[in-house]
Amino acid sequence: MELGLIGTGKMGYNLALNLKEKGHCVVAYDINRANTKGLADRGITVVREINEVAGRLSGRKTILLMVPVGPPIDDAIAGITPLLAAGDVIIDGGNSNYKDSIRRYESLRRQGIYFLDCGTSGGVSGALQGVCLMVGGDAEAVHYCEPVFKDISVPDGYLYTGKAGSGHFCKMIHNGIEYGMMQAIAEGFELLNKSGFDFNLQQVAGVWNHGSVVRSWLMELLENALAKDASLSTIKGIMKSTGEGKWTVETALDNSICTPVIALSLLMRYRSLEDDTFSGKVVAALRNQFGGHQVVTQA
Repeated sequence: MELGLIGTGKMGYNLALNLKEKGHCVVAYDINRANTKGLADRGITVVREINEVAGRLSGRKTILLMVPVGPPIDDAIAGITPLLAAGDVIIDGGNSNYKDSIRRYESLRRQGIYFLDCGTSGGVSGALQGVCLMVGGDAEAVHYCEPVFKDISVPDGYLYTGKAGSGHFCKMIHNGIEYGMMQAIAEGFELLNKSGFDFNLQQVAGVWNHGSVVRSWLMELLENALAKDASLSTIKGIMKSTGEGKWTVETALDNSICTPVIALSLLMRYRSLEDDTFSGKVVAALRNQFGGHQVVTQA
């Protein structure tokens, strides 16, 4: 199948290689030309302008977007749509807000163009070796693109989730769960690290990943990280957020659903961005005032 790919960052680049390996013809574009380096050597057509992507495709056109969420998605759609016809398909494979995906679906539907929201999980290595996909949108367009979805996914790693917005909604909830799982792992290993026992944390992660209830790919990744740096001393404990955890919590609040683990894991992301907080100063000052507890002063 011929496919246009807009966005060859860490995920898009490996997806391009994955698609080529599976026999698909890929026309790739990235606003940063350096991101496409090496793709032409692998048999992928690289173009310099976004409007060239559709021009290199024949017949019914399919465009996969792997660009940052927000305005870049709308900019890419605006750049490619004038060259598309009724029946063509745009797939957003990024982590867009499902409400934005519904808006884009409605807008493109009025032009006769299909829009599919495709939640993509599996990380950079998965993009190359096989991802997990959750796809929402009109069934006809999903069926047309299904060979591509199945080819780039691991076995049983592709699901048609239903109407427009459902794919990105499903991925949003997936990422909210991911937040909570990572925070629980992080807290447990901090307890191990400060326990006073001489634990080899890499070995603990390893043994837990062989038959224990908490075995997982996340535990495997932690074992790999600890193998490179046993105390993780070379990195700062800053946990940035892509926004999906926030959207998950907002959705929970909108629907009066209790999600304390996900909510607190999101707040811990925000806390990690600050070296010192005024709220911490207030608590320290109050403890000193009522109990005479010692405070740590600034240098």
